[in-house]
Amino acid sequence: LMNAAVAQDVEPARIAQHCDSVSLCFSKGLGAPAGAVLAGRKEFVAEAWRVRKLLGGGMRQAGVLAAAARVGLEHAEVTLRRDHDNARRFAEGIQGLNSPVCSVDLVAVETNIVMVSIRGGWPSPTELCEHLRAVSEEELAETGQAVSVLLFPWSAHAVRAVWHRDISAHDTELAKNKLAFVARKCQE
Repeated sequence: LMNAAVAQDVEPARIAQHCDSVSLCFSKGLGAPAGAVLAGRKEFVAEAWRVRKLLGGGMRQAGVLAAAARVGLEHAEVTLRRDHDNARRFAEGIQGLNSPVCSVDLVAVETNIVMVSIRGGWPSPTELCEHLRAVSEEELAETGQAVSVLLFPWSAHAVRAVWHRDISAHDTELAKNKLAFVARKCQE
C-alpha cells in the first residue's frame, strides 16, 4: 500500500477507499522490526481480534515496536522513494548491459520491485541466484570486490529483486556490477 501510494504520488487512503478492509505491515518497506495494523468494519476487526487471541497472537509492552512503526510511517515517502530510485537504477543498469542472459522491462518497474527476465536455457533462475550469492576468487581478482547478492528465483524465466531501507545506492551499484559480472561469465 505504501509503495503504491508513493509510486502514484497519492495518499494511501485514496488507494484503499474502495476496499472493505486493509492491512499494513510495518516491517515491509517501512523498516520496523515487527507490527501491522488492520482496518475495516467494526465487526470485521472484532472478529480478527478474536481469532488472533484464539491463535495465541498478541504482545505485551509493544510500545517500542509502535515507536519504530511511527518512525517508519513518518519517513515513508522519503524512504520508499529512495528504494524506488535504487530499483530503477538497477533496472536501467541491467537493461543497459544488452545481455543475452538477462533483461528488464523498464515500463514494469514502478516501485521497489524489479523482475529480471532470464533468457535461454542456462542459467536457470535458481542457478543465476546461486551465482549471484556466491563469491569467487575470480570475481575478487577481476573486479576487486567480493559481493554476495540475494535475489529470488520467481518463475521458470525470472528472478525478483526487492529494495528496502537497508539497501543503499552504493549497494545497488554493487548488485548491478555483480549481475553484469555473472551474466558475462555465463556467456563464456
